[in-house]
Amino acid sequence: MVRLAILNLAGVPSIIFGLFGFGLFVIFLDWNVSLLAGWFTLAFMVLPIVITASEEALRSIPQGFRESSLALGATKWTMIKTSVLPFAMPGILTSSILGVARAAGETAPIMFTAAYAKRSELPWEGLEHWTDFFFQGVMALPYHIYVVSAKIPQNEYTADMQYGTAFIFLLLVVGIASLSIMLRNRLRKKYRW
Repeated sequence: MVRLAILNLAGVPSIIFGLFGFGLFVIFLDWNVSLLAGWFTLAFMVLPIVITASEEALRSIPQGFRESSLALGATKWTMIKTSVLPFAMPGILTSSILGVARAAGETAPIMFTAAYAKRSELPWEGLEHWTDFFFQGVMALPYHIYVVSAKIPQNEYTADMQYGTAFIFLLLVVGIASLSIMLRNRLRKKYRW
């Protein structure tokens, strides 16, 4: 039942996660439109992807690794720690980083839970206490592209801003995906089987 629930959650559109985060974190928990509400909403959205991919990485480890470790007298925890997790780590790490890359491109959850269209100060300016940083709204790159493209009057300056923001965002996503590939290859070389 848990696997079915996770697979169903993976198919839910991001706008539904945005509305869920708005209802739970912004209204019910009274976090307002804030960085923390956006973080938790994106975490709920990415969780099914990371869980599914990590489960597949754990399943890909041959049963013989587990059985031989247990046959040599290792406890279940020692078997998991020494025979399963090190060899599944490339897949788990890749799924986590690709989940972060997917979360970076989501606009709807950010729009409902974390983003302000206009701010006159930088996020760390004008804070009474350092914890206020987590409870203030932010501007995210996907939402910034949306605002610049659709919500403000278009001229030659906004066109440059649209393309520049999209280019920076593309570089960020490509950088995260490249990091994922490099870390996976590095771990695969370390733990060959």
